[in-house]
Amino acid sequence: MGALSQSETIEQNLASTLESVDQAESLVLEMARRIGFNEDDENAISMAVRESMVNAVAHGNKYNGRKQVHLVVEGHPGKLVVTVADEGDGFDESTVADPLAEENLLKQSGRGLLLMRAFMDECTHAKREPRGTVVRMVKLLPAEAQPESIS
Repeated sequence: MGALSQSETIEQNLASTLESVDQAESLVLEMARRIGFNEDDENAISMAVRESMVNAVAHGNKYNGRKQVHLVVEGHPGKLVVTVADEGDGFDESTVADPLAEENLLKQSGRGLLLMRAFMDECTHAKREPRGTVVRMVKLLPAEAQPESIS
């Protein structure tokens, strides 16, 4: 299996359904394999993508059939970039409860951002114009997995 030798981008608009979560995961994992990520990295990427997509579908778009989730998957030699954007009202990170605080340890919600940040090398979110939230996640291929460069 050869590593990705040039950059590729896939863009898709997905419905605000849980089926779209599976669709997005499949597209991202296909690109991750082509870049050369191992199974552990693929599992981490999968968790982060699923969390971001569920947030976009459920919290951002609130399952609204008129709203879509915009997915961009960029494969670069040695790097995967995933952007998930919803059309919801956006959110203020300061209002998200800390899932590690003792009073929140048993709560089911609030872990998504923590997991995305833990599983990816970079994870940022921003307001989307004219409305919504954009989450951008980056996973770098470990140096030992990258093809040897000619010196």
